[in-house]
Amino acid sequence: MGNSLSNMSAFQSLHIVMLGLDSAGKTTVLYRLKFNEFVNTVPTIGFNTERIKLSNGAAKGISCHFWDVGGQEKLRPLWKSYSRCTDGIIYVVDSVDVDRLEEAKTELHKVTKFAENQGTPLLVIANKQDLPRSLPVADIEKHLALHELSPSTSYHVQPACAIIGEGLTEGMDKLYEMIVKRRKSLKQKKKQQSQPPPQRSYCDRGAEDFSRNELSE
Repeated sequence: MGNSLSNMSAFQSLHIVMLGLDSAGKTTVLYRLKFNEFVNTVPTIGFNTERIKLSNGAAKGISCHFWDVGGQEKLRPLWKSYSRCTDGIIYVVDSVDVDRLEEAKTELHKVTKFAENQGTPLLVIANKQDLPRSLPVADIEKHLALHELSPSTSYHVQPACAIIGEGLTEGMDKLYEMIVKRRKSLKQKKKQQSQPPPQRSYCDRGAEDFSRNELSE
């Protein structure tokens, strides 16, 4: 992974949108990434935006423009606008609040089905893993039905505790890896589409004409 990431200097400014239900811990994740310390937050009404240069892990030095959008039901219609043409989506889930996992699944699948988000790399942060009743990652992945996402969508589920920052560096490294891989793939696809079809040689055309004549006799 290290070599592939170090060669991506052209990709060092990324647009990342952070979504999830209210009280999942999105803003805590955001400011832990920015200040590397716990910041007491209040529910987001609208959105928070921060430019952060990642300071740890394989993605160290990468500049990210984060958009943390409120998760209250009345604000979720905004998710489509903020996630349009983003480089990556971070979806924060409360690992303890089992009763809302079905709601979290429904909202996540809505976002990933937007035409603009087809194939956008997805990092699911299974937050609050420090609490005794938190579900393990495998159960969260099952509850969110991530296997039902489009085959073009790469995803990773990262266990984390935003309050102390545990798991966030690993999660951002994985998200960056997926973004780099997707950009390379799109670049290669665009290059192939722009190439003219191969020209047939004189010998190829002659052999084709000869075969056609033989069949007609």
